[in-house]
Amino acid sequence: MVRYVIRRLLMMIPVLLGVMLIVFFFQSVSGDDPVKMLLGQGALEEDVIAMRAKLGLDQPIFVQYFRYVWNFITKGDLGTSYTTGRPVFEEIMIRFPYTLRLALISVAIGSIIGIPLGIISAVKQNTWFDNAVRGFTVFMSSFPGFWLALLLIILFAVKLNWLPSNGVIEPAGWVLPIVCVSIGTITGLTRTTRASVLETIHQDFVRTARAKGQREPRVITKHVIRNSLIPVINNIGIVVGAQLGGSLIIESIFGVPGVGQYAVAAINNRNYPAVLGSVVILAFLFSLITLLVDIIYVVIDPRLVLTFTRTIIAKRQKRELKRRQRQAGAEV
Repeated sequence: MVRYVIRRLLMMIPVLLGVMLIVFFFQSVSGDDPVKMLLGQGALEEDVIAMRAKLGLDQPIFVQYFRYVWNFITKGDLGTSYTTGRPVFEEIMIRFPYTLRLALISVAIGSIIGIPLGIISAVKQNTWFDNAVRGFTVFMSSFPGFWLALLLIILFAVKLNWLPSNGVIEPAGWVLPIVCVSIGTITGLTRTTRASVLETIHQDFVRTARAKGQREPRVITKHVIRNSLIPVINNIGIVVGAQLGGSLIIESIFGVPGVGQYAVAAINNRNYPAVLGSVVILAFLFSLITLLVDIIYVVIDPRLVLTFTRTIIAKRQKRELKRRQRQAGAEV
């Protein structure tokens, strides 16, 4: 298990390097000049050249890339913001708690509502409740997030004047963005849970438990739900990672000062260090969450440890066999 964790941590290195390379590539082909965005279109050419040299933008793109990677590896430096002159890492850490709060609360609400709905819908398959749940999830999943956000603002902020439409200074300001993000989480978890429970509930061991005379609630809670959790937990991990990196539009619409709003502002201002820093941090968090989900897998289903151990043993045996074959060939 320890080797597996170490291997997954090492796999995060090429992921981050690849993310940096992709952002640098799009930066090079975009054709935008952040220096002219900073100084204005009427700036003198001498000032533009001096600022470009100061920011290191006069060097080839591959030189900029390797310098950025070296500073990130050796110093943990994500660069300096073009607009504020402050370290990007500090600015992201100031905004990250807002994004984390929005993601965790939304996923918690989605799990509390979505998982029970999916379980009950699967247990009561093809009943009016199941049909209603399926209709609700299909209907709500067809709503784009930004459109749902605008509908919520029009209804609760403009028409009814119950909640603020922008800003999270007051606790009431969190209601609309959390509801908007939670609806997508509820629909996704409900459908995943229902499909997983339906797959498990028709397995032979469930029929055996019923044949032994166990009552249906015990069969569902002890045998069905526990064996249905792995796909659900995987979905929760993906949702948490997606909410951390995918709330850009929601944060911008509702004025949540999180990483998403910071990244959108950086894109509009051609603030490439801020864009790159935001993407790197979010990619790292998504990879870390995926690793934590895999570790939780083992807690729920210890058979995965045995599978992983057998895989390692098989690879060792294969390498040993090849080594012996090479030795035999050399002796001949």
